Amino acid sequence: MPLIRTRTVSESCHGLLLAAGLSALEARLYAARGIAHPTELEHELARLLPFTALKGAGDAAVRLADAIARRERILVVADYDADGATACATAVKGLGLLGAVVDFVVPNRFEYGYGLTPEIVALAAQQSPDLIVTVDNGIASVAGVAAAQARGIEVLVTDHHLPGDVLPDCLIVNPNQPGCTFPSKHLAGVGVMFYVLMALRAELRARGAFASAPEPNLAQLLDYVALGTVADVVRLDTNNRILVEQGLKRMRAGRASPGVLALFAAAARNPAKASCFDLGFTLGPRLNAAGRLDDMSLGIACLLAGDEAAAMPLARELDQMNRARREIESGMREEAEGVLANMAIEAQHSISLFRPDWHQGVIGIVASRVKDRFHRPTLVFAQASETEIKGSGRSIPGLHLRDALDLVSKRHPDLILKFGGHAMAAGLSLRAPDFARFAAAFEAVCRELMPPEALTRVIETDGVPEADDYAMDVAERLERQVWGQGFPAPRFHDEFRVLEQRVVGERHLKLRLRNRHGLIVEAMRFSYADPLPASVSAVFTLSVNEFRGERMLQLMIEHCE
Repeated sequence: MPLIRTRTVSESCHGLLLAAGLSALEARLYAARGIAHPTELEHELARLLPFTALKGAGDAAVRLADAIARRERILVVADYDADGATACATAVKGLGLLGAVVDFVVPNRFEYGYGLTPEIVALAAQQSPDLIVTVDNGIASVAGVAAAQARGIEVLVTDHHLPGDVLPDCLIVNPNQPGCTFPSKHLAGVGVMFYVLMALRAELRARGAFASAPEPNLAQLLDYVALGTVADVVRLDTNNRILVEQGLKRMRAGRASPGVLALFAAAARNPAKASCFDLGFTLGPRLNAAGRLDDMSLGIACLLAGDEAAAMPLARELDQMNRARREIESGMREEAEGVLANMAIEAQHSISLFRPDWHQGVIGIVASRVKDRFHRPTLVFAQASETEIKGSGRSIPGLHLRDALDLVSKRHPDLILKFGGHAMAAGLSLRAPDFARFAAAFEAVCRELMPPEALTRVIETDGVPEADDYAMDVAERLERQVWGQGFPAPRFHDEFRVLEQRVVGERHLKLRLRNRHGLIVEAMRFSYADPLPASVSAVFTLSVNEFRGERMLQLMIEHCE
């Protein structure tokens, strides 16, 4: 049974926010998320951290400005997820606006794998680039950078992943590299590229490049930045919230790129009401579907489309891919749960699963679903070649996944072929016969690193709402705010009488509830069809349900007891 815990609210922060004019509810919510002063809620672009603090950004700007002046060919090498795709679109469009000769290549995950490998360098060399710019990858590409340099191709790495013990011998822009004092370590790959472009524009300005022409407005790239930042589930610190808020404003004003607007249309969502939910759970998955099932070039082409006529067919194709992805994922998840039904999960600290016929592009999503259900660090593997399997992992609070894999690698140097990632998500590859040995080694490390209490899922809430909080205007205000990883959307708990319940769509419960104040509210509990008792204690979020032109308050039930 999960442990339900109310977030701690700093009384001093709460008082400051109340004094600044915030409502009692908003002051409580923000104080519980570490907001110490009202200025931290101001999301103007002028409040962004300066690019001068980002190590390597100035040197990268000089190199790129030289490339523009010499008309050198720049080739962007992207990652195949939503962050990589938006970072690629940001680089290609932004460098183009600043006068560069630029193109891109993105590895097909099934043929080349992740990052700037020597094989990708050989593919890139066919375009005769003078300079390769990586986006959302490259910090671990020691061999790939060496291979490029051996061909006479310079490399600029822009990345945000955690570095290994050895760095590539080239220009690097990454807030997580040694010696970088940039205050925000949570920029997504697309955010790093956006910062490089800001530095480049400043360098070009200093060189007089805009003496006879207006400066390009880099704000037109912020819809890409917002989408990639939310979809990559990086921590939404103050700096990232500014980037996301500014991107959402452009979407709501109808000033997003044709490709992003087409993704909204394909998903039947209204960009005028764009929210972080749309970016993370509607647009992001459609963009990711290309990299998971086929080739992310399709997603990047959609983002870079010049008009609606070019973008809509690509967005519809991405939508169809996402539907296919969901079907594949559903089958794999059912198979995984069938395997786990015969295992004593309560006695384990981790879950490692492998089936040769599982789809390599969907293992990360399945790992996430299994992790959510069983609250254990989870690694899911699929066959990548006759001899190699690839895994994707998701973790829980209490275990830094990349560090755990690093420890396994150090203790068993012959076991992991390669790995990389973050605290909460990582990828790796093994020799197929080594799966059982790896699973045992990973379990041993998890037992060593994780305290027993980490195995109990904790649901943090913002307490019991006041009677006035059950209101449409409250739900609307909350939905428009920037919420996400590290700055979670408000969730509440309360006790209810169940007045009505029925199954809809075969898998979901539609409910009519009465709260402790006597107010009757509509509610939904998705992916749960078992009937509820007459009284329940529920964890929920406030939302707005729109149906046939009518709008009403609706609770989204996440957990019931």
